[in-house]
Amino acid sequence: QVQLVESGGGLVQAGGSLRLSCAASGRTFSSYSMGWFRQAPGKEREFVAAITWSGGLTYYADSVKGRCTISGDGAQNTVYLQMNSLKPEDTAVYYCAAERGRPVRPESLSVVANERLYDYWGQGTQVTVSS
Repeated sequence: QVQLVESGGGLVQAGGSLRLSCAASGRTFSSYSMGWFRQAPGKEREFVAAITWSGGLTYYADSVKGRCTISGDGAQNTVYLQMNSLKPEDTAVYYCAAERGRPVRPESLSVVANERLYDYWGQGTQVTVSS
């Protein structure tokens, strides 16, 4: 069984920074891409960022573009999300997700932003930004 474990969440003031981490453990697998999603209270889960290891392609939601950077190591199935200039509206539970294997699929924001693409999910880490 594969587990994704997020860490790095916490309470930060508006304008501050956090770095989220996600590491896979358990059964060995090869990830094709990994991503971050978030869910604020009373809202649906939404896409934040993703990285496709082949070619190092990165994708961002408009709401975080310019403020967040996704990076990681595909061989280790680890992914990070550096978040700067945080805003109260960034408050949410942040989830890590991984897409396994070597799929044949288009490379586009709309594809990687779809939750159904991902095979494994973490339990989430809380990020709270105070005003």
